[in-house]
Amino acid sequence: HDLLHTKLELSLDWEHQWVNGIATLTLKPYFYPQDQLILDAKNFEVHSIRLLNEFDEKDLKFFNDDSRIYITLDTVYSRHNEYHIKIEYTARPRSRPDFKGKAIGSDKGFYFIDPGNTDPDVPRQVWTQGETDYNSAWFPTIDQPNERMTGEIYLTLDKEFVSLSNGVLVYSRTNDDGTRTDYWKMDQPLPPYLFMVAAGDFVIIKDQWKQVPLYYYVEPDYAPFARGIFGRTGEMMTYFSEITGMDYPWPKYAQIIVREFVTGAMENTTATVYYEDLLKDNHELVDGNDDNIIAHELFHHWFGDLVTCESWANLALNEAFANYSEYLWKEYKHGPDEADLHAMGERSQYFDEARTKRENLIRYYYDDPNDMFDSHSYAKGGLILHMLRKYTGDEAFFTALNRYLEKYKFSSAEVHDLRMVFEEVTGEDLNWFFDEWFLASGHPVLKIDENYVEGKAQITVTQLQDLNTTPLYRLPVAVDIWSSGAKETYHIVVDKLKQTFEFNVSSKPEFILFDSEQQLLAEVQHSRDIGQFIFQFYHTDHFQTRYESLDTLSQLTQDSTARKVVIDALNVPFWYFRQMAVNAFEDYNGPDLAEIREKINQLAVQDPVSAVRADAISTLFSIGKEHFNETYKRALADTSYSVIGSALYACMQSTPEAIPGLIKQFQGFNNLYVTIPLASYFIDQKDFSRYEWFVEKISGMKWEGLWYMLQYFGEFLMNCPNLDQRRGIVVLEQYARQHKSIYVRFAAYQGLGLLADLSGVEELLKDIAKNEKDETLKSLYQSMQ
Repeated sequence: HDLLHTKLELSLDWEHQWVNGIATLTLKPYFYPQDQLILDAKNFEVHSIRLLNEFDEKDLKFFNDDSRIYITLDTVYSRHNEYHIKIEYTARPRSRPDFKGKAIGSDKGFYFIDPGNTDPDVPRQVWTQGETDYNSAWFPTIDQPNERMTGEIYLTLDKEFVSLSNGVLVYSRTNDDGTRTDYWKMDQPLPPYLFMVAAGDFVIIKDQWKQVPLYYYVEPDYAPFARGIFGRTGEMMTYFSEITGMDYPWPKYAQIIVREFVTGAMENTTATVYYEDLLKDNHELVDGNDDNIIAHELFHHWFGDLVTCESWANLALNEAFANYSEYLWKEYKHGPDEADLHAMGERSQYFDEARTKRENLIRYYYDDPNDMFDSHSYAKGGLILHMLRKYTGDEAFFTALNRYLEKYKFSSAEVHDLRMVFEEVTGEDLNWFFDEWFLASGHPVLKIDENYVEGKAQITVTQLQDLNTTPLYRLPVAVDIWSSGAKETYHIVVDKLKQTFEFNVSSKPEFILFDSEQQLLAEVQHSRDIGQFIFQFYHTDHFQTRYESLDTLSQLTQDSTARKVVIDALNVPFWYFRQMAVNAFEDYNGPDLAEIREKINQLAVQDPVSAVRADAISTLFSIGKEHFNETYKRALADTSYSVIGSALYACMQSTPEAIPGLIKQFQGFNNLYVTIPLASYFIDQKDFSRYEWFVEKISGMKWEGLWYMLQYFGEFLMNCPNLDQRRGIVVLEQYARQHKSIYVRFAAYQGLGLLADLSGVEELLKDIAKNEKDETLKSLYQSMQ
């Protein structure tokens, strides 16, 4: 069947955490006549199913199990016959068996947050999470990514709540019982997994892009910071519309930050949901915004929402493009160095995963679609698109993206659709590229040897990857050669197991750079001496090559020539190199110390980037101690929490007489950077009176902060009185068993591990490990026992 339209009338049972619904579905067979309809409906109690005629309703026979409803239709319908059925049901998502995925932490579909209104630190909310096939836990549907339907949702809720759903809000109606019904309508078709609802105590900050309304939903305390969090959305929409050649295609764009979300974010059509770590005040925003994830989810509204992967096997057609949008946005907004720094992190993610896992990017065989939400689909996928862009050139690349979107909009596509569009635009057979990178696993491992013989520079390239599991690659690549003070660029194609390339040069080369654009996703082994690394830093202009040279030279600061490069790097324009240079001199005590101290002190005071200022203060303390007390003291008033945290640590170490005042001044802060120096001090001083302070900080921390603070808490408890230890064990156990994030659960487990000598804790750790649902975490626990 083709599901054409879904109308939902929903009300909420907070006590049982159920959804009471009436679903009216419009369907017709695709091609072959049908007399039975099968719908996905997970753990429903179905009260009735009726066929809707023009003037009456007819009961239909049905039965359902834990995952589907099987409906016998009243007659045989052909592909020319639309029909309408109405299903009255109760969805019981909470009753579904627990599931813990790596990227998407739960499959219950519909979530009630603090349903009993018992936690003063957590606001009552409801929200949904449908990817991959989890929305059928709260409404009956055909829960596949290649299905599309229009929709309307009538959501009845507490009148003080604010709601959000797909499409536009047609009206809000107050009911006689004091509730309110919001009517949301979506006239453009979308896949079932991109349907959503959310409701709670939110403030809506309104913005606009062209004629498209923008809405930022945040908790009331964060209303003053909403534009700081989301305010670049309109600029992103302009840029993405320009590069795709297609304006943002939907009637609105809303973004909402909820509590206890089971993944980082979800690109529901017209209404993206984010996890709570995006809630930041202005001080936190100084240390870094979340433009990466905001750009990612917005770009999905072209790649994923407008054109959807035809099957979960083709997930990379959604996620690779969204991942690459992060690079594109950084390149546009902040320049190529910032974008390439981001790409370096993506390479690292993929290579780390590739040590234990090698998969095709397009995977037709998988145990669970959730398994594919990994660094292959995301990081590797984005890096492959970057290689495709470099190969085809910008004009062809973005022309092909436009043609792909125009051709497949409001429908689904698979990898060969993308390939054929690129072939239509470029006029080239690109099977080789897609076969190597989309349809095979692994990556190239290349050994580069260089030689000079009678006026010819030679490089020999050997492909070392295991050819039993990985292709012999065809790699178009550029080579830069510096000879007699001049640089020449040569273009070669590596396509053999071992091959030597020769280039005419005027003298023995000063330097040879293989893959001068640094676009290959490959492990490259190319030996260099210290002189070559120095040349590389001063003469190449790509982030990755300068990073590699500075990373090596930073470990050689006792060598005068290497040290000069690192000192020079303290003054370069790109902030990350300044930060690397600052950190290279941590605990340094050698020649040029006075010059180094002074330069780092200048960065601590004046650098425009908070990460550099923060690290400069830490390094300055390690090599300057109390000589720079005025710098530390001034930094306590910085706009950045990270800088304040570094300064707080330095002040507490260098001026112990100021510690009581510093504790009084900063103990109320809930930011991790500021809290860690205090937590360390309380642990070192065995200040048992701080138990409630630790518990308060933990309850107020976001996920990253929890990861650290739970471990600090475990260390603190080691020296506490027995009563506090027992109370603390209960706190750690709750996080270790129940938190949505596997990283937080692991941190709590580690905190408990510090108390393993206490009676009953070892047995508790074994029980937590036994009942852990995430297989990776379970295996890690077993290895620790």
